[in-house]
Amino acid sequence: MTKKINLKDYGYRGNLANEPTVGRITELQRERYTIITEYGEVAATLKGTFYHNAQIREDLPCVGDFVLMQYNENGISLVTELLPRYTKFSRADFLGSSAGHVKTAYEQVVAANFDYVFIITSLNQDFSLSRIVRYLTQAKQSGGTPVIILTKADLDDNFQKKIAEVRDAVPNVPVHAISSHTGFGLHELEEYLRPQKTSVFLGMSGIGKSSLINALMHSNVMDVKAIREDDSRGRHTTTHRQLFMLPNGAMVIDTPGMRELGLYNAEEGIKYVFSDIEELFSRCRFSNCQHNTEPDCAVKTAIENGELSAKHWERYIYQKRETRYVDDKTAYMRERREWGKSISKFNRGKRGGR
Repeated sequence: MTKKINLKDYGYRGNLANEPTVGRITELQRERYTIITEYGEVAATLKGTFYHNAQIREDLPCVGDFVLMQYNENGISLVTELLPRYTKFSRADFLGSSAGHVKTAYEQVVAANFDYVFIITSLNQDFSLSRIVRYLTQAKQSGGTPVIILTKADLDDNFQKKIAEVRDAVPNVPVHAISSHTGFGLHELEEYLRPQKTSVFLGMSGIGKSSLINALMHSNVMDVKAIREDDSRGRHTTTHRQLFMLPNGAMVIDTPGMRELGLYNAEEGIKYVFSDIEELFSRCRFSNCQHNTEPDCAVKTAIENGELSAKHWERYIYQKRETRYVDDKTAYMRERREWGKSISKFNRGKRGGR
């Protein structure tokens, strides 16, 4: 008799004794799920009623989610319910016609139920401090613990300077420089990659996520493609999201490279990343200071005396504006959805009263 898999080893925190079949999604390609269960790995799709009950897109399962299932040992199993998430990484997904000014913002959940968020970027020409700060904002919103990983340290003799730049911009966040090819720095990741713990890998294409997974798996489980020499950008190696169990029992969720990360519901993340700026507001003479032409503005004073960098202030303003825009579009869609539900309910009532 085949030994059953313990879902606790896959990070499940609930009570398995009284539950129907529980599974964790390890892979998603189009509408076909691969799910690990106590019986092993199974293929599954969503039960038809799932689409009816899922009012919004974030209700649909993604990699890392725990779900309830109707297990079918002879064919395709059915996902019947999404269990509560303890963390999730989301980004804004814009749909609609920009020309008609009706673009709407949806929440796209990239990964769920992780402990650490690995913000990965390479130490080549594509290194961008602004992008790291942007990812950090959304990572803090996710509920996971952010860790910044700078890859390809073997190709940069002066990587310590970039480490210092990152630590200066985002203090109190761990920063590690590594090389997947030489093994440099990989031992520093052991404190995060522990049994029953999950880390999600985020970053653009060509920054070394696939090489890092191969190094951690001690096997070439991922294809690695060469980057373009002119801009150090890579082609998409990962085309779908997937969860890997490392040899030591830790789990990592790999995600396709994101060319753009749209901030979603990121107010709390902004408050954390830019706490030094928001602390300055209390020192302005006027409580409604716009930090523009008002006298005795603490922000302007801090920039002038070097306490606050102008670049850091620009990042804050940009992220606040974007978040406000996304929140407005999301609220619009929420109102339309509620209006549509009320109309449907009204029409059903009219039909029932005939």
